[in-house]
Amino acid sequence: MNPADDPKPQAPVEPDPSECCGSGCLRCVFDIHAEAMQRHREATSAWEERQRADPACSGDSEG
Repeated sequence: MNPADDPKPQAPVEPDPSECCGSGCLRCVFDIHAEAMQRHREATSAWEERQRADPACSGDSEG
């Protein structure tokens, strides 16, 4: 697989503190971000596994 066909997942943007209204919403923007970060970690783990499994995808520029 071409590395361009399987880009590394991008982390979600952290909400600005001013985006929270402070009224204890059931789904605060910070809760939503935490859920998105969990999905990101899972997607990144899967991506890293694919990179290890496919020698053609050794394009990780972080290491």
